[in-house]
Amino acid sequence: MFPRLAPMRPPVLSPYQSVTAATPVVHRSVEVDGRTTHHWVYGAEDAPTTVLAVHGFRGDHHGLETIAAHLVAGADGPLRVVVPDLPGFGVSDPLPTSDIDGYVGWLRGFSDALGLDRETVVLGHSFGSIVVAAAVAAGLDTRLLVLVNPIAAPALQGPRAVGTAVAVGYYRLGAALPRPLGLGLLRNRGIVRAMSIAMLKSSDPAMRRWVHDQHDRFFSAFADRSSVLDAFRTSVSHDVSEYADRIAVPVLMVAAERDDITAVPAQRALAERLADAELVVLPDVGHLVHYETPGAAADAVLRRMADGRPAGGKAGKPRKPGKAGSTGATS
Repeated sequence: MFPRLAPMRPPVLSPYQSVTAATPVVHRSVEVDGRTTHHWVYGAEDAPTTVLAVHGFRGDHHGLETIAAHLVAGADGPLRVVVPDLPGFGVSDPLPTSDIDGYVGWLRGFSDALGLDRETVVLGHSFGSIVVAAAVAAGLDTRLLVLVNPIAAPALQGPRAVGTAVAVGYYRLGAALPRPLGLGLLRNRGIVRAMSIAMLKSSDPAMRRWVHDQHDRFFSAFADRSSVLDAFRTSVSHDVSEYADRIAVPVLMVAAERDDITAVPAQRALAERLADAELVVLPDVGHLVHYETPGAAADAVLRRMADGRPAGGKAGKPRKPGKAGSTGATS
């Protein structure tokens, strides 16, 4: 286990403190192919219904804690939400190679180690959406796939290509420099803060302080420079759309009206390609749905989980994505 690089100051109080504090949580670990994956179980460990949630790039399980708490609090009956630290992030051991095949093999092995079955709902946020989509396309069975802020289009093409190229250079430099300088660059608090500011859309001062504090505390907890560089390359070399034709299970996409990573038109195009997709667009939020509007995301997931559609069934004609309104849109 490697140390978490948290600032030595009191944490900023979460806007969702009352919900998270009331949610039971335990820390567990399992061996997957000889490497330890640490995971956190929110809710009742013996609950009959499970959500397996995979966080995004450079984060750890803390990023999905608020969604997990809202899912547990809003469920009609006992629910458990399992959130692992991705290999090489948080306190989980890194993979030998952090490519998409490595992440897919890990997720399937992790699911097997926990004895999860097709009744488990599988959720991924941002880079996690790529991982879970690739895993489901490769045979991980689920009754519902949930993609929050999905990466719906290639990062190396279109309007994001220049910004992605700059980021690639940043991570390559961090890996090439002597270790102290490279780690200093990759964990530079000014750069982390700039990333946080770019993604955050809320104007509420308390929300902004909390989100920045979360990124300061948990955005640099990675195993080593090669792991974070390989993971970044994987995150920008793949997207959910390349797996769309091999995903036959129902999919709920929770997108954001102001997402700078993947815009709504690309989300709609992805929804059209999926065999059975529902697109929910949350207004006035960007790529940090899991921080800024976790309650709305959880409500959408719980509603879809309860809609009674048979597991793995196709709906025939895909549902048409709607336009975001004042309270969000479902399609």
